[in-house]
Amino acid sequence: MDNILVHSDEHVGMRVPMKYRDEKAVVRPANLVELIAEVDKIFSEDTVNVDYVHALMESYKSNPADWRAYAKFDPHRYTRNLVSEGNGKYNMMLLCWNEGQGSSIHDHANSHCFMKVLQGSLIETQYYWPAKKGQPMKRKQTTELMLDQCAYIDDTIGLHRVENPSHVDSAITLHLYIPPYSECHCFDENTGKPRTAKVTFWSKYGQRTREAPTESADPDSSKRDADLRNAMAQPAP
Repeated sequence: MDNILVHSDEHVGMRVPMKYRDEKAVVRPANLVELIAEVDKIFSEDTVNVDYVHALMESYKSNPADWRAYAKFDPHRYTRNLVSEGNGKYNMMLLCWNEGQGSSIHDHANSHCFMKVLQGSLIETQYYWPAKKGQPMKRKQTTELMLDQCAYIDDTIGLHRVENPSHVDSAITLHLYIPPYSECHCFDENTGKPRTAKVTFWSKYGQRTREAPTESADPDSSKRDADLRNAMAQPAP
């Protein structure tokens, strides 16, 4: 059975264990192994506090010694590298972004997404869901995520695109998806037209897979650079 995720102000009548109700009570994990162990405990419960998980993810201090074995790069696209399958309840993975690489605008297939920066920085641009077919998509907000910051999004918040703004440095992010998913929708920014994309892993537990590369990657770096400049220069509508 999938977990039920709620926010701290939604605890009334929900069976969130007392020890996971107050995100201010989070104990910082010493390393990635401890972080995964704590996430396993949290998701062994039926109901999960989103804000507690967010605080836990952000409290972990990035240490390359913890995750270096999972960090696999591809010169042509960003990579998804599985770290933990969470007993089927969640997927935790490293996403590795070379200079200027980014994703398409996409949803999360009714999943919950936590995204923490382990190295470098990333730009997250959120979008409203397309209102009408054939019309340009509207930006909701643009945020630069710095080292050790964690963001959260689900489909009720909107869509987003993630990209490495640097032309000289790579970036690495730690992602937690609940529940796991194998397909999502990508959207054309100019028309709002969706397409289905299969999401795959470049590696699992540090070992290269035979799966095809993720279809949500956008190799058009020149268009990405132009879109990124526009996103940074213009306020969200």
